[in-house]
Amino acid sequence: MQFVNIHDAKTNLSKYLDQIVNAHETIVICKNGVPIAQLTQYSKTTDRKLGLWKNKIKINKSFDELPKDFKDFFE
Repeated sequence: MQFVNIHDAKTNLSKYLDQIVNAHETIVICKNGVPIAQLTQYSKTTDRKLGLWKNKIKINKSFDELPKDFKDFFE
């Protein structure tokens, strides 16, 4: 992980992008010594499939019922 200031990041953006792609490095951009942004290599995520957990999770019928001693806190 490399820390650079904003001016240096603007001046050498192409160089830092090459480092990110070729060396899989992370660049942290700082303002007045405080990290404010992070440059990392982009990776496409896979689409989530709907219904993946269908019929694998069971919810107890009493799930929506609050125990009496706990219900008193809400009344």
